[in-house]
Amino acid sequence: MSEVTNVKFAGLGGQGILTCTDILGRVVFDLGNDVKKAEVHGMSQRGGSITSDLRFGEKVLSPMISAGQADYLIVLGEDQIEPNQHFLKDGGILVKPSDFDAGKLTNKRTLNVALLGALSKHMDFSVEQWMGAIRGQFPERLLEVNEKAFMTGRGELAE
Repeated sequence: MSEVTNVKFAGLGGQGILTCTDILGRVVFDLGNDVKKAEVHGMSQRGGSITSDLRFGEKVLSPMISAGQADYLIVLGEDQIEPNQHFLKDGGILVKPSDFDAGKLTNKRTLNVALLGALSKHMDFSVEQWMGAIRGQFPERLLEVNEKAFMTGRGELAE
């Protein structure tokens, strides 16, 4: 992969933005990509806005994504679309909670992982590669609920 892929996550502090970035970072790193990431925390500890940039490819020189350069923008709340839309390039993909039935989540704190499931439909990584990164991120007691959330986001959760 000679081209760099740019992924921006946006939400509020405590929603799991950094966890999302770490999981995707693990998937692409394990496939041999150069990976760079950067976070902007702001008032995240008090529920303020937070963004995280992840860039991957054969050779990545900078961790920051400039306006109009994000291939993917993943927002953990619909209210984060407007303040971050300018990062998405023309033809880029916006992933948001309304892309799937979040009411099917057994734990609302797994929305971040469900959004990774929704994102995964647009990327060429196998479900098993994603699941491997999820298993490496969470303790065993949280695996089942997060695996289900991922599949809910993909729209593939068995009824």
